[in-house]
Amino acid sequence: MKIIISPAKSLDFESKVPTSLYTQPRFLEQSVKLNKKLKTLSKNKLSELMKISDDLAALNYDRNQNWQPPFSTENAKQAIYSFTGAVFQGIDVNSLEEEKIPLLQNNLRILSGLYGLLKPLDLIQPYRLEMGTRLKVGTSENLYKFWANDLANSLNDELDDNELLINLASLEYFKALPKKTLKVPMITPVFKDFKNGQYKTIMTYAKKARGLMVRYIIDNNVTTIDDLKGFNIDNYRFSEEMSTETDIYFTR
Repeated sequence: MKIIISPAKSLDFESKVPTSLYTQPRFLEQSVKLNKKLKTLSKNKLSELMKISDDLAALNYDRNQNWQPPFSTENAKQAIYSFTGAVFQGIDVNSLEEEKIPLLQNNLRILSGLYGLLKPLDLIQPYRLEMGTRLKVGTSENLYKFWANDLANSLNDELDDNELLINLASLEYFKALPKKTLKVPMITPVFKDFKNGQYKTIMTYAKKARGLMVRYIIDNNVTTIDDLKGFNIDNYRFSEEMSTETDIYFTR
């Protein structure tokens, strides 16, 4: 099984990591090209391009200027321990049993505007570059064009013919994986809460649920769709009535 998630804007490069294991990003050569472009952008241009405050623009300007391979544990940190958004709070990797880390490394992939496709233990340096950013690099008008089919092809190299591909990424990110280029169907869990008389996707809750789903898959060594439907954390339950062949709904 392969699981796809989005990265997070919030980062932690201060806390210690409870493992000495690490790997290198597969697409670091492409990341260098992107960073070379980012280094040319002023603070004002970053603020305008990314629609962020002046303070955030200044922070990320400094990140871009300081970004420099090669990566080591002295100047970078494993991705799964670096992102701290709601999805990653749901995964709660720091409480994961040590013997489960190899399973997480094998199963989980993190889409990234700068790094393309990350394994959990891939080293990264601080950055901000959302996949939907209209950054022109060379002849590519945006990041979707820049990455083209590279990310889907990378996944296809790893996927067995009958392996499950679970999409827990946001729309912005999984658009970087054109379905027609994937060798297996993409299964998308959808989380909805009952509010004001109807089921709605409340993004704050949905993001946390995506992380909880990742953790459920790893903790229970889930390998089938039936196993996936057993997810029942935080009062979510599988809804057969709402589900389709590729979209699996969980409600509460």
